[in-house]
Amino acid sequence: MSDNTARMRTIFRTKTSKVITRMEDPRDALDDSYEQQVKLLHEVRQAVAEVATAKKRIELQGEEMGARHRRLGIQAGEAMDQGREDLARTALQRRAAIEGQVAKLQDQHASLQKQTALLQERERRLAEQIAAFRIEKETMKATYSASEAQVRANEAVAGIGANMNDIGASLDRARDRVAQMQARAQATDDLLSNGTLQDLTTTPDADIERQLAELSSRSDIERQLKAMKSQREGEGGPGAKGEARDGWLSIGQAPPTE
Repeated sequence: MSDNTARMRTIFRTKTSKVITRMEDPRDALDDSYEQQVKLLHEVRQAVAEVATAKKRIELQGEEMGARHRRLGIQAGEAMDQGREDLARTALQRRAAIEGQVAKLQDQHASLQKQTALLQERERRLAEQIAAFRIEKETMKATYSASEAQVRANEAVAGIGANMNDIGASLDRARDRVAQMQARAQATDDLLSNGTLQDLTTTPDADIERQLAELSSRSDIERQLKAMKSQREGEGGPGAKGEARDGWLSIGQAPPTE
């Protein structure tokens, strides 16, 4: 098997695993279930509206036929008043036919009334179930998210623990490098001081000037020691007059002549 084929199979397995993980996420399943229930509730409400529309249409037909039924009754009475029994009989016959039609409409209206009540009850119960399911869904999603975050945190801590040896080795190497650099800096300072390394930034004959400055410093120290001995043998503490007079301004200055 070539390396490219193996690599492609590995990538495919990784992507497939991610897809399966997403499919198994309970939060997605809960959301899908909730959406299906909401869709079902919408269909039930649409059915309620359609039944209510049909019932309203029957009611309008019933009102129209009822008005005609009343009108035929009036016409039959007027025909009898005018001695037209035949005309009254025709009106009553038509009125009887309307009564049969109205009876059918009444049966349909009663059936639609029961169907409307049944659908409204189903709508109410389904709405309550969906509301309860929504609360439980959000609670379960929050619990799952919190547990997922805890797992990631624990895995991160476990990963840090597994890598502590590597981290400690890195710190040891860093400490060694720092110590080596400090030693190198001290060594180069010593080499510059004793003249083994030449400081290219200094002026010519700087080494002579440095040695003369050291001799002058030692001579000055000897002079100060001699003066201190003389003062102790004479009036008292070393440099008392100069320090009392000028304070810090007299530091490093030659004592005044008497």
